[in-house]
Amino acid sequence: MARESREVVFVDGVRTPFGKAGSLYAETRADDLVVNCIRELMRRHPQLPAERIDEVAIAATTQIGDQGLTIGRTAALLAGLPRSVPGYSIDRMCAGAMTAVTSVASGIAFGAYDVAIAGGVEHMGRHPMGEAVDPNPRIVAEKLVDPSALVMGSTAENLHDRFPAITRDRADAFAVLSQQRVAAAYRHGVIQESLVTVATRSAELGWGLATADEPPRPGTTKEALASLKTPFRPHGRVTPGNAAGLNDGATAALVAAEDTAAELGLPAAMRLVSFAFAGVDPEVMGVGPIPATERALRLAGLSVDDLGAFEINEAFAVQVLAFLDHFGIDDSDGRVNPYGGAIALGHPLASSGVRLMIHLARTFREHPEVRYGLTTMCIGLGMGGSVIWENPHHRDAGSPVPSALPVQPKGGAQ
Repeated sequence: MARESREVVFVDGVRTPFGKAGSLYAETRADDLVVNCIRELMRRHPQLPAERIDEVAIAATTQIGDQGLTIGRTAALLAGLPRSVPGYSIDRMCAGAMTAVTSVASGIAFGAYDVAIAGGVEHMGRHPMGEAVDPNPRIVAEKLVDPSALVMGSTAENLHDRFPAITRDRADAFAVLSQQRVAAAYRHGVIQESLVTVATRSAELGWGLATADEPPRPGTTKEALASLKTPFRPHGRVTPGNAAGLNDGATAALVAAEDTAAELGLPAAMRLVSFAFAGVDPEVMGVGPIPATERALRLAGLSVDDLGAFEINEAFAVQVLAFLDHFGIDDSDGRVNPYGGAIALGHPLASSGVRLMIHLARTFREHPEVRYGLTTMCIGLGMGGSVIWENPHHRDAGSPVPSALPVQPKGGAQ
């Protein structure tokens, strides 16, 4: 029987404030972070009957403890969704939430679902990346991968080796820009719009509320970054200042068939165009977004020149700069991460894909002249993931380049 594919839309996305690993959420469970996000999505969209949710897909890189037990299903139950709503868990390391979105979107396009929730969580304070894993010794012994492939910071140093034009100075300058743009986005109320307030507990201090991201350092300067040590290699180029930190946080998004969204009165923030995942040498995993984006563009019948907005996960500055150099985009282009990125906000691994989508959806709303945009990220063990979206608010206005929010020019305190 012939089937027609349905259009898929990103309705809305929310997230917890991101915390430093083991700090803000030291005594908060990972699954409770996800529950807060699911409940907030339902609160924001009362026109959506809970029984119309067909699936809950939640990603986590370390699926043990309070991030285990098929967290998509348990989080759905804890959030108060009907018991008829199924759920499952996903692991594609940093691209977990991105894969959760593309997986449920595929089901929607096929007709298996009408509405789904997709997201991710990472509590790196409780569950450091690599906890309890047992890599097959043949991976290194038989030289299937270079040993550096298992240390993400080392893969970033390898990228600097491969692309000597990406100096530490350039990486630090990009990191300062990320901090500036996040600070500007906070001043303009952009970041706050998607945040879910989370009750936090401390046996010593009592109860509190998480209302803002913990990692940003708005007073960051290039001079200060230049003094930081390079933990992955003596005299290296990767530092805690030009890389994302270790973080805790969760995200969740509503994804729906476009016709179902219209039926239920749900807004369409973005329309899915294409997506692709690609493999690269594990020891230079940071180049993964390049072939993934090239494939996603090919599947969409587009070129990079058709993209008016880019959300690139800032796992490491060098990884973003390699992408920009490949596609001939300037380091400070206003189309790229206009509200800052993971270097400032944090990168709770499996949750970050939806954070990228939240930012792109905001850009689409603010810039109806932009028709197509990209969310992309590198993935551990040598992969990249890219999703191309269309702006449902698009109207042709001569397609000017969107500008980022104004920032202070020299990286001073915001």
